[in-house]
Amino acid sequence: MKKAKVYIDGQSGTTGLLIHERLEKRDDIQVLKIDEDKRHDMDERRKFINSADIVFLCLPDDGAREAVSLVENPDVCIIDASTAHRTNDDWTYGFPELSKEQRELIKNSKRIANPGCHATGFISTVAPLVRMGIIPKEYPLTCYSLTGYSGGGKKMIADYEAADKRNELNSPGIYGLTLNHKHIPEMVKITGIERKPVFMPVVDDYLKGMLTTVMLHNTLLTYLLYYLQKDFPLTYHYVTLQL
Repeated sequence: MKKAKVYIDGQSGTTGLLIHERLEKRDDIQVLKIDEDKRHDMDERRKFINSADIVFLCLPDDGAREAVSLVENPDVCIIDASTAHRTNDDWTYGFPELSKEQRELIKNSKRIANPGCHATGFISTVAPLVRMGIIPKEYPLTCYSLTGYSGGGKKMIADYEAADKRNELNSPGIYGLTLNHKHIPEMVKITGIERKPVFMPVVDDYLKGMLTTVMLHNTLLTYLLYYLQKDFPLTYHYVTLQL
């Protein structure tokens, strides 16, 4: 059987290393690795990108856009882990649990934008309820999202795991106080809401894991909370529809 060739552009970063760790254990995939001293060589990157079947972009936004500009092979499937293409209409949002139609779009797409971490928790709760008409599109949503420090990359991991760790890192830290967190645009677009949520992300002193909470006033919902408790619409969406 022919092995799928996978290239990770940004293979030395936190996300790239994790993807490589998972894929290298499979016998149906060939992971292409660029020499460390050529990671920033444009011609070498172009060669690897266009010789792969699937390319993971584990780069900052500008680096991801640059990598896409190097694509010449129309058969290459690009999966971008950055924020760069999540609200781009030419890309497919990589959240198969949104609907069966979304899953088919992802299966057939050559350009897939991986969802943001906080956005995933928010969208998984809000999108189905908006589509069912339970949460009005103009509802003033508030979201609290607690996360571990691994998502902050190598520098944040080093800060939290340092022997002389700063004292303030022992407590939960609120950030994104300007209310312009980079995940908000995809939260709005993918759920279909009409106003930005008040979003409060918090990073705490543990490696991985996320808990996202969306607070709702039942008097502002299209249906009273009683019906939410009775009918469990999210259970219907994720279990009954077998997404």
